[in-house]
Amino acid sequence: MTDRSFLAWPFFDDRHREHAARLEAWCEANLPVGHDDVDLACRELVAALGDGGWLRATAVDPDKPGAIDVRTLCITRETLARHDGLADFAFAMQGLGTGSISFFGSHQQRQWLKKTRAGKALSAFALSEPRSGSDVANMEMQAVRDGGDYVLTGEKTWISNGGIADVYCVFARTGDGPGAKGISAFVVPADAPGLRVAERIEVIAPHPLARLSFDGVRVPASAMIGESGQGFRIAMTVLDVFRSTVGAAALGFARRALDETVARVRDRKLFGAPLFDLQMVQGHIAEMALDVDAAALLVYRAAWTKDMGAARVTREAAMAKLYATDKAQDVIDRAVQLHGGDGVRKGHIVESLYREIRALRIYEGASDVQKVVIARQVMGA
Repeated sequence: MTDRSFLAWPFFDDRHREHAARLEAWCEANLPVGHDDVDLACRELVAALGDGGWLRATAVDPDKPGAIDVRTLCITRETLARHDGLADFAFAMQGLGTGSISFFGSHQQRQWLKKTRAGKALSAFALSEPRSGSDVANMEMQAVRDGGDYVLTGEKTWISNGGIADVYCVFARTGDGPGAKGISAFVVPADAPGLRVAERIEVIAPHPLARLSFDGVRVPASAMIGESGQGFRIAMTVLDVFRSTVGAAALGFARRALDETVARVRDRKLFGAPLFDLQMVQGHIAEMALDVDAAALLVYRAAWTKDMGAARVTREAAMAKLYATDKAQDVIDRAVQLHGGDGVRKGHIVESLYREIRALRIYEGASDVQKVVIARQVMGA
């Protein structure tokens, strides 16, 4: 039984506890799903999450003023990840992909949110490029003004939902200034002429990823999100919110690894006694539980701080993402060790968690980059 005592912490309101209970019941009835056809599984997961009403948390209501509740996002990602990593991925991309529209989009652009929140359209966040991953300010993709349109030329890579998304939030250089000052954001439908999937990327934990080619993709000037030159600020604002949720997903993976390990050491006999009777095993369990609780405190502190009205949570989100993902890796590694040969058996839950966790220490800001962010925040740079 997963420890749910954290829901009594003062970070949460009754509505969060009710949300967690309802989602837990939904997950037990609907997850995990088959992963043989990842594209199909993601489409079906988005549709199911939409039908269940869970995707409403990923974006603002396009017809009402309001804000995204980050604690709800984090609870949802933690719960989904504990049951099925692909379900967490499908949910998360609906939020990250439309975050720019939620926070900065026009009324017309926000109409996309009606579809994404209902599970009727998949979204994607197209920021990374072959030569500018963590160094966003050095992106090369161009968006050139041509009358009433912009023409986008270049490549994006490591794009989650690439190839299956219906709409992309794309960042490109519009020449408003050097570095970060020259970037703008655009809403680009997947069927725009000149947009094609150049490569599908396979990774150790199967997710739909792609390299995208933009060969003179023409979009109207009204497709620009916010104002020209605001793209870097838009991207960082979105990551500020959703970076904490990456930590929440890692927390879900770590909780599942701890649950599986507790059951293992209770049932497994070694030298005529339960494995748990060995003091060294007790030490591992204690360290795993400590890492889980410490990560949870950082994740939900960051989410609570944002929900309480903080303009930016750059430091808190970076700390949550860095600590939760790194410690989840440690927790899962211990789980593999305590499962012995079964821990590396293909198809075993602990083996799949080992593959799932690794990417979270890279995407949306690699661990080493988070250290730089935290240090600069501490120094006031």
